[in-house]
Amino acid sequence: MQLSFQKLFYVIASIIGLFAILILAKSVLIPIAFAFLFAFILHPVARKIEGWGTNELISALLSILGSFLIIAAAIFLFSNQIINLSENLTGFRVKILNVFADTTLFINQNIEFLPQLDKEELLDKLKNWLNESAGTLISQTFSNTANIIFGFLTSIIFTFLILIYRRGVIRALVRFYPEKHRKNALNMFQSVQKVGQQYLFGMLVIVVILGIIDSIGLWIIGIDNPFLFGFLAATLALIPYAGTFIGAAIPVMYSFISHDSIWMPVTIIIFFWLVQLIEGNVLTPKIVGENLKINAFTSILSIIIGASVWGIAGMILFLPFAAMLKAVCEEYTELKPFALLIGESNYKTKDADDKFISRSFKRFISWFKK
Repeated sequence: MQLSFQKLFYVIASIIGLFAILILAKSVLIPIAFAFLFAFILHPVARKIEGWGTNELISALLSILGSFLIIAAAIFLFSNQIINLSENLTGFRVKILNVFADTTLFINQNIEFLPQLDKEELLDKLKNWLNESAGTLISQTFSNTANIIFGFLTSIIFTFLILIYRRGVIRALVRFYPEKHRKNALNMFQSVQKVGQQYLFGMLVIVVILGIIDSIGLWIIGIDNPFLFGFLAATLALIPYAGTFIGAAIPVMYSFISHDSIWMPVTIIIFFWLVQLIEGNVLTPKIVGENLKINAFTSILSIIIGASVWGIAGMILFLPFAAMLKAVCEEYTELKPFALLIGESNYKTKDADDKFISRSFKRFISWFKK
């Protein structure tokens, strides 16, 4: 078995070049990437509106306006809880500082690293530090908010244009292929669009279902602002493993601060553990589907790569893009092993499928041979 180092070099160079483009052009590529995701979600709505006799311009405009109304309703629904939470956190500031000071004094008594450490002096230094850093924090918040709003508006404009020119874009992309392969290329683009649409729609459904379950559970447990914490945890649960932990950690820490009893945090931990079992074994396989699902290793790796390349935006975008990459790899004979590597069905396959996996792996290796 021989390995073509020339082709291997081309593959490595192409990957390095791709990451260089992603990093250098991220200010342009991030809004376009979000726009494609929005367009995948709104495409069925736009087609439905076109079926009523409207053109692409009107259907795109109405579908975007409809999504704005849903977002505005969600903001209005959670606005009161966000205000109440901010007021409570202002009152919790003194309690948090006292807990931090007591913890520091306890550590200093056992492992003395500062001589003659006084609690009142430590509290004064903490308050002064918070007051001094407040101005910088506010300026950074305004700057980041302005960038987010600008990126959001840019993505909406790109989404509008993609919905209008979607047929022309597909025809132009198909022209890059030789005439004998254009039908297969069209099927591949349609498959990627369906995979992205089904994946994103499934994720939205899971967020809504988990948000309702989490909110009702937290409301029964008795924590304040249950719907805010419930839907926040449901959104973070899209990140495998770490998202569920972070989503549960936020209400747990809040309950530690707002309640003196230890039973509420313990109850919240047990509740989120049960919800995670239901989501991983029932909801995701039934709603998203095993064929579209990518394995946990690929999910975590895509999030880490996305965070290193595009930051928070990359953590959101690279996860659905990994599912679309799986659909593209399945259309090429040489890349089918990558599809098996990214997906999850390969790791649950039976012995009868081993011959198919072996043939796919041999095709992949043969591509590097001379």
